[in-house]
Amino acid sequence: MWDITSEVYKQMLPEEKFNSANKRFQGFRAGYGTILFYEETDTIRTFQEKFKTYQDKFPGWSEQTNGMHQYVIWTALEAEGLGVNLQHYNPLIDVRLATEYKLPTTWDLKAQMVFGKPTSGPAVENKEFLPIEERMKVHGAQ
Repeated sequence: MWDITSEVYKQMLPEEKFNSANKRFQGFRAGYGTILFYEETDTIRTFQEKFKTYQDKFPGWSEQTNGMHQYVIWTALEAEGLGVNLQHYNPLIDVRLATEYKLPTTWDLKAQMVFGKPTSGPAVENKEFLPIEERMKVHGAQ
């Protein structure tokens, strides 16, 4: 998977940028594995046709479901002592992966979850966040 990503990006990026990106790809390739998260677009369309009242909601609900799957798998892998990160090199790699793995054209790649032996602590230590009161509102709580 990461060899394909490297090949695709090598064709698209100037050499200097590619070399930097390729270091990341090689790091991901060194992990124990990568889980590819897809959505089956025919299923979404079927539900849109079946439940017309909510047809505009199904794509968003599908994304939310995919995100919940990512979260649960991430936490399960972390609970086993593995390091995990989530990547989004799609849609640039979609066609090559679909061809390589003989995937249906109705599968839409959403994310790539890399897992392996942790090499550092959580990256959130260096991130700045708005205060929780500005990011979350609770109504009716005392």
